[in-house]
Amino acid sequence: RAEDLGYDEVNLNVGCPSPRVSSGSFGASLMYDKELVAKIVSSMREAVDIPVTVKHRTGVDKQDSFEELLAFVDVVAAAGCERFIVHARKAWLDGLSPKENRTVPTLSHDIVYRLKKERPDLCIETNGVIQSLSDAKKHLKHVDGAMIGRAAGDNPWLFANADTEIFGAASNPTARRIDVVTAWLPYIESQISAGVRMHHVTKHLLPIFHGVPNARLWRRSLGAASIGRSATIDDVIEAARLVAPELAIE
Repeated sequence: RAEDLGYDEVNLNVGCPSPRVSSGSFGASLMYDKELVAKIVSSMREAVDIPVTVKHRTGVDKQDSFEELLAFVDVVAAAGCERFIVHARKAWLDGLSPKENRTVPTLSHDIVYRLKKERPDLCIETNGVIQSLSDAKKHLKHVDGAMIGRAAGDNPWLFANADTEIFGAASNPTARRIDVVTAWLPYIESQISAGVRMHHVTKHLLPIFHGVPNARLWRRSLGAASIGRSATIDDVIEAARLVAPELAIE
């Protein structure tokens, strides 16, 4: 079960506009059937002892009024969902690609803010083109949470100061970026020993030096080495030394 794997919640994504997903009546297409979403949430809650959350759009195709959004949230909330992560734009399932659905429909965080005002007892989070902690802090004046998506993949280090900036920690215990890479080395080595191709493990580390001198050399070196079946932990160390020559690992 999810909780046995260490998860503290499970999420039902009702926001994906992919044609493949929609053809199977999943993703954003489920917003057409709020009663079905409620049944799914209810079944999920019976299966786990941790919260079930829902991520969705503000609407889908021409079903995009605030009243329809509110009705969707009310029905799903009645099934036991107390936390909603709202991508602050509707999904166009007919005529737009998944990529276009991330940019073409109008982004409107104000709709999510209004949802929070109308349903203050629910946990409402907003999502969509939130690029930094300062962006997130602006949204947190109106809603309970701000989800950072693609920006985190491009620059995971943007979370390094989150404890201080968002949660008010007295000091920042964040390690250096190279310390993060060093901490990953035993895990990478264990996965290689288990037969896992190195690029499956190290691809998440590629953007760790975003904005740092020689970051491109790191990405190129690690990316090229990871493709080969004979890649080893030494390839990671050598790539890291392109950014941090002082790295003292043998």
